[in-house]
Amino acid sequence: MGYSINVLAPSNSAELAEALREAAAAGRTISLAGNSTKRQMAGAVEPADVAVTTMSLRGVLQYEPRDLTISVAAGVSWCEFTHLLAENRQMVPLDPPFADGATVGGVISANCSGPRRRLYGTGRDLVIGMEFATLEGKLVKSGGMVVKNVAGLDMAKLMIGSFGTLAAITVVNFKLQPMPEVERSFLLPFDSAAAAIAARNVILKGQLQPSAIDLLNPAAARTLGNSRWLLALRAGGNAAAVERYEQEFADFTDALAFEQERQQTLWRHVENFTPQFLAANQDGAVIRASCTLKDTEAVTESFPGPAVARAGSGVCYGYFERAQAAADWLAGTQPSGCKAVIEFAPEESRRRLDLWPSPGGDFEIMKRVKHLFDPGNLLNRGRLYRLI
Repeated sequence: MGYSINVLAPSNSAELAEALREAAAAGRTISLAGNSTKRQMAGAVEPADVAVTTMSLRGVLQYEPRDLTISVAAGVSWCEFTHLLAENRQMVPLDPPFADGATVGGVISANCSGPRRRLYGTGRDLVIGMEFATLEGKLVKSGGMVVKNVAGLDMAKLMIGSFGTLAAITVVNFKLQPMPEVERSFLLPFDSAAAAIAARNVILKGQLQPSAIDLLNPAAARTLGNSRWLLALRAGGNAAAVERYEQEFADFTDALAFEQERQQTLWRHVENFTPQFLAANQDGAVIRASCTLKDTEAVTESFPGPAVARAGSGVCYGYFERAQAAADWLAGTQPSGCKAVIEFAPEESRRRLDLWPSPGGDFEIMKRVKHLFDPGNLLNRGRLYRLI
């Protein structure tokens, strides 16, 4: 490119804020990332003068197991984070893809979630506070360490899913969930999507509510050694509650129950379906389509290749061996109200294809917020699906 890029790895929040201030004051463009595990996600960052990584922001700032709260630096490994919580049988059940290498800040900045979002929600539900560094060199604290303290939390919510286009997340405070006393998972096979969705509807109307209800089409199910439509369910509670799940699902023919290590293996496979697919398909792309529960069947059936749906929340993922095929699907007709983006694709394709053709009426607000935080458009240009 004819120039060298300056890579900065600040070791604390104040250093990061100062690095952003100096770069912005000089009008230098900035790329911001954690461990870059999700570099194929959303838009490709335009070439920048300065690269900043949050990887050196480490440590647990405050942990109160009895209060079910924790405050951690953005560069903490997600794996280290979850292992620490597990020692006290606590969790932040976001189940993000790429968890093996992701940082806490990266997971929150990309608003990643997985199968258990239907019960526990996304980052916006589990984050109770945050500190972030602005291009003015300021450290802004939003929210706090008390679950009911919502003062300023809206400011933190702007950062969740912003892909580092507004400011740099330096610290994240979470409310924690206790691990269930007992957990068991089930795979229910069906001969059609309609039959699987009918079973899902029965489950959603019942008294027992699994933490995860994922639907895999036959192409996705084959990665688990099956070739039918599969409902994957994750249930937790005390021993009596889990026993009731066993009784409820006993009537399903060919149902399989999983516990302990087999259960963990099953959900690691589902959570990491995206990174596994992308690793196996060099030109592969993933579409995320958000729809109503009623439309989950139609959207999932419309994908020509593997598909995995959060069937209890209406978030569907379609997997394409070629990025252009994903763009063609996106240009077609989706159910009314369906919102879809090309969430993952190779860099060249992300620079060329229309990743988010219909961002909706919120886009004008997004642009105004971007201008408020970054009027010179210096930070992570292009990262938000090339719209910002």
